Amino acid sequence: MSSHSDANDTARLKREAATWAVDAFFRSSMVVGLGTGSTAAFAVQRLAESRAQGRLVDVRAVPTSRETEALARGLGVPLTTLDEDPVVDVTVDGADEVAPDLSLIKGGGGALLREKIVAQASRRLVIIVDAGKLSPRLGTRWPLPVEVLPFGWRSQSLFLESLGASVAVRRDERGEPFLTDQGNLVLDCDFGPIDHPEELAARLGSRAGVVGHGLFLGLTTDLVVAGSNGVEHRTRPT
Repeated sequence: MSSHSDANDTARLKREAATWAVDAFFRSSMVVGLGTGSTAAFAVQRLAESRAQGRLVDVRAVPTSRETEALARGLGVPLTTLDEDPVVDVTVDGADEVAPDLSLIKGGGGALLREKIVAQASRRLVIIVDAGKLSPRLGTRWPLPVEVLPFGWRSQSLFLESLGASVAVRRDERGEPFLTDQGNLVLDCDFGPIDHPEELAARLGSRAGVVGHGLFLGLTTDLVVAGSNGVEHRTRPT
């Protein structure tokens, strides 16, 4: 019973954070980015509600995954692409783990590459989470997703192990290797608490065959946290 209650509480907090963020940051005539995952889905729903009620007009959205695209399209949200609108006014997305400096681990939903592309194209990146996603250091509570080409993936696994990770191939609900929207594999890498995320990001970024990783560093401008005491808004430390 308590686990069901906890799940309901977590969903409620996610919805509160998403609702607050959309109401606070989305404005009419904006190009907005829509993240992927359960928390971001609440933001898509709030955007659709706001359009239906006439509070937001002429908003075009860039989805970060096929899953988000299908949800937004089903709710009647007008969609665009980075080819048509290469600069995004504000993106709202979730995160798996958030450090005090607002650096993130993302990719639990498997959309890490597209999410980072949209985040880097955004003037403002608003991350919405429940308080359970806050962490003293990245890697404390969540493995780091690394997206790799299927070609030669075992060599990437050995490379990641050489950096100190315990590596697992992500699998789907059928037990088959999970494939991203780009047709790539995701290796979930347990490094433990990461002391030097910038250094690790540089190592991963220089490796051929690694097409993306879930370290989002220096991208978050705003954090919206929903907890037992309500919604809190934080900005990136300067």
